[in-house]
Amino acid sequence: MSILSAKGKEDKEKKITFFSKEAVRCPVCGAAFHREELFSGRVNAGDLTDELHRRYIPMRDFGEVHPLVYDVTVCPSCFYAALRSDFSAVPQKAVDILERETSTRIEQVQRVFEGLDFQGARRLLEGAASYYLAALCYEHFPKDFSPTLKGALSCLRAAWLCGYLHEKAPNENYDYLGLVFYRKARVLYRGAIEREQSGKEPIGGARWMGPDTDKNYGYEGVLYLAGVLELKYGNRGDSAYREKVLDESKRTIAKMFGLGKRSKAKPGPLLDKARELYERIKAELHQDDDSDDE
Repeated sequence: MSILSAKGKEDKEKKITFFSKEAVRCPVCGAAFHREELFSGRVNAGDLTDELHRRYIPMRDFGEVHPLVYDVTVCPSCFYAALRSDFSAVPQKAVDILERETSTRIEQVQRVFEGLDFQGARRLLEGAASYYLAALCYEHFPKDFSPTLKGALSCLRAAWLCGYLHEKAPNENYDYLGLVFYRKARVLYRGAIEREQSGKEPIGGARWMGPDTDKNYGYEGVLYLAGVLELKYGNRGDSAYREKVLDESKRTIAKMFGLGKRSKAKPGPLLDKARELYERIKAELHQDDDSDDE
């Protein structure tokens, strides 16, 4: 093998992503583009946060890799965005609205994230912006797509990526922007549960509830996250309301995971995180386990 061909192979092996050979056609504006995909074997899993976000340890050959950056498909022409499974499946009624709002959508995201480029390789910036765009677009999807939950998921992931952006550019207010996304995610997660329980919008339309790309924690994960986000980012201005919603979250977690005075906790991937959340809420409310048995 020649030196040049060996170097070419080495460079290819160090690439993080590639662009799909088959073009994707945007159902809103008709533009064709190639989706960026993440090569396998490019990540080294690290810790799982209390928000069920998987952190990744930088690898010597590839550096920092954030799989979340590539999970939303974005049309580089009209900025229509959705999760991969929904991008081409958007109903015509939603397409008509999304087409009419193209200019507004582009202006909204460019006001928040400057210097976007969805034509080339994505950075953290495009990753965070892609979830903001997805949240905007899901507002127009019908209820059978579980748009409220997917909007919540998009805002939560945008908040995570803003956290990484803040680490790299601490003077650009990405921490504030992340907080805005966290608060929006809190509202939408709670709204998704309420709409599911009232029969207005099923959650089952979201096959992947994540919240991250590494594992699907399902409906239990949704209930857990609603509690975490309420505890960390809920309204502290109304103490009576905060106490009420936190107590509801604690009871839900206790019931689902078998926690409390008469604990018969079932094993599962969420058990440790649920127990920690239960104890944190109980501590803030100054309660003991007896309150769960009333």
